[in-house]
Amino acid sequence: MEPVWIAISITALVVIMVLLLISRRKGKQLLNPSNLFVLGMSCVVLGIIFGDERVLGYTFISVGVLLSVIDAIRNRKQ
Repeated sequence: MEPVWIAISITALVVIMVLLLISRRKGKQLLNPSNLFVLGMSCVVLGIIFGDERVLGYTFISVGVLLSVIDAIRNRKQ
């Protein structure tokens, strides 16, 4: 089952990279990420790293997603 998850992760990475390249070609300027977004993504990465301990991993991931959503809402209002 583990090779399936690795394949899904690689596929998701490729899709994200393609979407980033497409958005840059349209002439949109990508803004520098805010500190809150960087902190949220760091928590998500920590959650993936500590994924063996479910409570710790899921806590980091949920806090990271929450911070990223809060940042997106704050930036949308501006």
